Amino acid sequence: MHEDTLGLISMTIAEKYRIEECVGHGGYAVVYKATHLTWKRPVAVKVFSIATQLPASARDALVAELVKEASLLAELSERDATICQARDVGTITTPDGRFFPYLVLEWLDGLPLDRVLRDEREGKLPARPFEAVVDLLAPVAHALMLAHRRGIAHRDIKPANIFIVGDPRGEFSVKLLDFGIAKVVRDVGNSKDFSQTQGNRGGYTPTYAAPEQFSRTFGATGPWTDVYALGLVMTELSSNTPPLEGDSVSQLAYASVDKTSRPTPRSRGVSISDAVESVMLRALAVDPKERFQDVAELWDALYVALGRKDKLSGTVPLPAPEFAPTFPGGQPSVRGTAPMPPPSVPSGRPMPPSSHPMSASSGSGLRGDGMETLPERQSVGLVWVGVLLFVVGGVGAVAFLVIRARTDGGAGLVQSGAVNDAGADAASTSSTDLLCPADMVKVPAGKFFMGTDDKEALSPEKPAHQVTLGAYCIDRTEVTVAAYKACSDVGGCRPIKPSNEWDGLGERERKIFDPLCNIRDADKASHPMNCIDWKNARAFCKTQKKRLPTEAEWEHAARGSDGRRYPWGDESPSKERLNACGTECERWGKAVGLGLRAMYDGDDGFANTAPVGTFPLGRTVYGADDMTGNVWEWVQDVYAQYGSAPEVEPRGPGKGDERVIRGGAWNGSDPGFVRPTFRNHDAPQKRAYNIGFRCAMRGATDEGG
Repeated sequence: MHEDTLGLISMTIAEKYRIEECVGHGGYAVVYKATHLTWKRPVAVKVFSIATQLPASARDALVAELVKEASLLAELSERDATICQARDVGTITTPDGRFFPYLVLEWLDGLPLDRVLRDEREGKLPARPFEAVVDLLAPVAHALMLAHRRGIAHRDIKPANIFIVGDPRGEFSVKLLDFGIAKVVRDVGNSKDFSQTQGNRGGYTPTYAAPEQFSRTFGATGPWTDVYALGLVMTELSSNTPPLEGDSVSQLAYASVDKTSRPTPRSRGVSISDAVESVMLRALAVDPKERFQDVAELWDALYVALGRKDKLSGTVPLPAPEFAPTFPGGQPSVRGTAPMPPPSVPSGRPMPPSSHPMSASSGSGLRGDGMETLPERQSVGLVWVGVLLFVVGGVGAVAFLVIRARTDGGAGLVQSGAVNDAGADAASTSSTDLLCPADMVKVPAGKFFMGTDDKEALSPEKPAHQVTLGAYCIDRTEVTVAAYKACSDVGGCRPIKPSNEWDGLGERERKIFDPLCNIRDADKASHPMNCIDWKNARAFCKTQKKRLPTEAEWEHAARGSDGRRYPWGDESPSKERLNACGTECERWGKAVGLGLRAMYDGDDGFANTAPVGTFPLGRTVYGADDMTGNVWEWVQDVYAQYGSAPEVEPRGPGKGDERVIRGGAWNGSDPGFVRPTFRNHDAPQKRAYNIGFRCAMRGATDEGG
């Protein structure tokens, strides 16, 4: 048991977590074991003691970053059990007035890998064979692969963040800790408001740091940074020696960038083949351009070098992340796509009647009860402050300079959720300059024909007209319940009443539709936020330094510039491509007395909404998920009929009574609803079970609309 330096033992947080004991200290947080009073199960509560050194404005920034990262962590941990699960996020104020943000994480019984290594050294156990090291770290590599394919980097890979549950030399499982925390600490923890005597606040550990973490002259951090750190961990595990040698940060920085002596396993006396040594030399290259650009590339190369037929990545190609390392005096390197398995799709299981969808039969548009209808026809940064080390000319001369922290939020030029190191002081809407956060995709500048002249289209979709847009970022998925709740739980967003509201809504409809508000169900944290009006959707985006997309931005992101019929191409909608109305709609409709009609044959696996990102075959050309199906999405524009003249950056009329919604929903029966050109509109105060939203942005100052 560790000393309770914050004095929190015996406190109850959020009326449900009773603090039992202190189990660890770090440079910016204290970890406690607590009991969930409802579940009667242990949880870990990570309390960020760093907040006591911040003024109120910086504390707010820390909380906002933690909320964002907790949401991301929850999403990633759903896709890979190796990533430690985030259960909750919030803030506490102690009786003596101290303010602390906290994360609630799953409780793990085991030891961090650094403790395992220490115990093994003390017990004089031999180092692991190199292939055993590869096998031990393979779960970590797989978890990082999923994150890297989303453009997300960990940035603090080290043994202390790799947790071993079970016998380290027998049967065990592995957990990866502190995803996203390095970014939070880097962005907030290095503010000039902190004491300079509190140790590293850079969000990384110098013993396992890559050259670009010591000096910006080597470029931006990213997935390639995790490749370097994992290479260092492999060297340590296989040799039982520290990967970088030095007694100070400057000595470690020199060791990290010394091209004449790379910290590979062979350099530490480990017997490995030339092929494996070649892979490790590339993983630990000083220049990020010369490294494997993500962990999947590294691991697949290792398997080939070891003569194994394993392959970390799968066979379904996904778009490469929308960024590459940025290097002074040169262009970013260009990466190709790399394969990975699709996200696991939860199997469709019988659901209670209140969770099943409904569809359309006749009429036109979206009726007051939210039922879709069409007429009868043919179907269709912050920059860190402090000592920055620059190693000059490869000879170890060290210069020191202090970079002034930005205070404008810097949300636009970001990468993996953080301000891009190479360009934090400029925002641009050009395709080459704009870098998007990890939870967004980039849509390049260009022209496209908005709307359609198809004879099957309805009047609001016509006429097709040319639109010119600058580059922008749009959320990769619809905003989830977890993301919205994380914001509302800390007072950043207005709590949403979990019910439907529209003119003419009757009691029968309330009984049917209110249970479909996802925020009612704790198991639907990864589902889209629905039952939300336009105003609160817009307000959430503003808290994230974003905004609702314009109607033109939404359509361009959904269909590209090539005139495709659907986000994925011209193939007809199917249960593999989107969450619309399948046979599950018809079954449920029959049970509740509603006339429903399936859009396609088969059950798509979800009675109403699905977790975001479940249908990768429906992904757009730019990498966005669920642009059609799942829920309709609010956009910025007031509704009006199109004109025929070319437009540049259209934003709709200045006044009007209704806002546009786009994309169709899980209860859609007609393929026309899920064409990206289809337009619907409704009163902005409406809350409906099948309307949600996603956000967009142009740059660091783009919070308007």
